[in-house]
Amino acid sequence: MTLRSEGGLGLRSREDADLAVRLARSLAVRSEGVQIRTEDFPRWLAERRRTHRFRVERIAFADLDQWTFEKSTGNLVHDSGKFFSVAGLRCATDEGPFRKWEQPIIRQPEIGVLGLLLKEFDGVLHVLMQAKMEPGNPNVLQMSPTVQATRSNYTRVHRGTKVKYLDHFIGPGRGRVLADALQSEHGAWFHHKVNRNMMVEAIGTVPVEDDFCWLTLGQIGELLRADNMINMDARTVLACAPIGTTEDGALHTDTEVLSWLTAERVRREMRTELKPLAEVAGWVRGGRSIDHVEGRYFTVIAAAVTAGNREVGQWTQPLIEPRGLGVTAFLTRRIGGVRHVLVHARAECGVRHGIELAPTVQCVPDNHRHLAGADRPPFLDLVLETGPERILYSAIHSEEGGRFLNAESRYLIAEVDEGDVPSGPPPGFHWVSLGQLRHLVQHPHYLNVQARTLLACLNTGAVDDWRTHRT
Repeated sequence: MTLRSEGGLGLRSREDADLAVRLARSLAVRSEGVQIRTEDFPRWLAERRRTHRFRVERIAFADLDQWTFEKSTGNLVHDSGKFFSVAGLRCATDEGPFRKWEQPIIRQPEIGVLGLLLKEFDGVLHVLMQAKMEPGNPNVLQMSPTVQATRSNYTRVHRGTKVKYLDHFIGPGRGRVLADALQSEHGAWFHHKVNRNMMVEAIGTVPVEDDFCWLTLGQIGELLRADNMINMDARTVLACAPIGTTEDGALHTDTEVLSWLTAERVRREMRTELKPLAEVAGWVRGGRSIDHVEGRYFTVIAAAVTAGNREVGQWTQPLIEPRGLGVTAFLTRRIGGVRHVLVHARAECGVRHGIELAPTVQCVPDNHRHLAGADRPPFLDLVLETGPERILYSAIHSEEGGRFLNAESRYLIAEVDEGDVPSGPPPGFHWVSLGQLRHLVQHPHYLNVQARTLLACLNTGAVDDWRTHRT
């Protein structure tokens, strides 16, 4: 909308008030979209799985093609110098039971594109989703964004086919940008990795290629209730959707939340230093894996991959395989009638600014079984002991399948009261509203990738008894 014109230049409203209404209309359509009914979707996905040949096989490091352990550092690198590498990292922090450690870590300095393409059909916005094979997915095929590509992929270092729909996101004639922000990836396994998270409304006709499907936001919300259906890359973009709220207020002002997080970043200390993989203490390299000496945390393995619907049909690569099922949870309660979640200012060794807002609990419980009392992650036992009547959301979602093998977490949102967690929580934790999360995620380096998965579930209406998401 043009507000006024001076010297031929028109001013427009800084916000599109109609966009929240249009997204809410898409959220309301949960059973049937322009292309498919939600109840028929599992059969469609199974048919796509049968159409292509997929295979992931563990192999020895010596059988990797175009990957080698660098002589000078022992880092696991690609011959092209592109894609990613596995290096070493030394970490030191000032809190928690583990103050110093070393580990392998993925270095991928490229900025990838994660893009959702939207288009309106019969007055309802739909999202173009892709049934994409990732070698680390436990069920091989999951729904991904329209575009999910590293810079090495879309510049075709692998000499494969062109990434479909890419021009809608980086071409000169792209459509209307609805969301666009750099967001971090897993801070425990990536070193300073970020992706460009985008939502773009298409202009003109958009042909639907094989393995792609138009879904409403409401349909995606229904699918997020199922295990391992919507992949991590789609979830992080859905978290960035500019959906409005009807909150009357929050426990803390936006400025107070930002000031608290800034103070946490100043108060906490996280020192990291890259080092040669060959010199990482506490890890042992064998012919088929790199393992922690106590059998905890994760292992680095090699895999040979066959995929009939990727830009390249066959390749080999390293993968990180975590040990155990993770638990990732927001605790929630109503404060003054408004739903709030308890966020954690979490320090992670691979995050650029050291600390981002994380869920209340984010860990693999098996890695903490030997710990007791204050050394255990705060609120972990409360989450594990919460009865089903207080669970508002529960589903297993896998993490980034392009780099991590069988990396799964149970994502939860659990109801608590003042007796469980008071309005003044322990240091490092803070109550924030859904509207405040949605405001922060429009900017880089505030919410970590696990928090964004839970926000995606809230944004799409996948969570029971959560009413403030409605506009």
